[in-house]
Amino acid sequence: MPSYDYASKHELKAAIHAAYLKLDAEYEGVSDADRDVRFPDVDRTPAEILAYQLGWLALVRGWDQEELAGGTPQMPAPGYKWNQLGGMYADFYRQHKGYSLTELRAMFAQAESEWLEWIENLSEDELFVQGQRRWTGDKPNWPMARWIHINSAAPFGTFRAKIRKWKRAKAGD
Repeated sequence: MPSYDYASKHELKAAIHAAYLKLDAEYEGVSDADRDVRFPDVDRTPAEILAYQLGWLALVRGWDQEELAGGTPQMPAPGYKWNQLGGMYADFYRQHKGYSLTELRAMFAQAESEWLEWIENLSEDELFVQGQRRWTGDKPNWPMARWIHINSAAPFGTFRAKIRKWKRAKAGD
């Protein structure tokens, strides 16, 4: 069974929150002064990891809000195509450059809370039945829950491993 198959919205929310808590806990002991330190073996800095997540969480919720308001979301974002994600990520980093790591973590906590609230307000059908939202597309097996998973629980786990690798590199500095 793929990791994005959840039995209910409550199971989905629990998986997201557990992954969020683990990722956020990895930031304990990472100082604001080190927010932009880059190591060759880690492709993002601590601040970039948070900016990436803040960007994607806002984008996905924005797609849904746009559709519910009667519009057609520009995916992945206005001015970007799916083969231009690097430029979009650079925009995420620029948008969040002026914030300390402490502020970014607080923004991430708020975004995760809003993400969970959004999910709570969706029906089981909206989450798990393909085609409930146009923005999810018509590819088989891509209901909203899968989009939610690949933009929260999955990267939270991936980035937890990256920040751990970053901390090991920092310790060997």
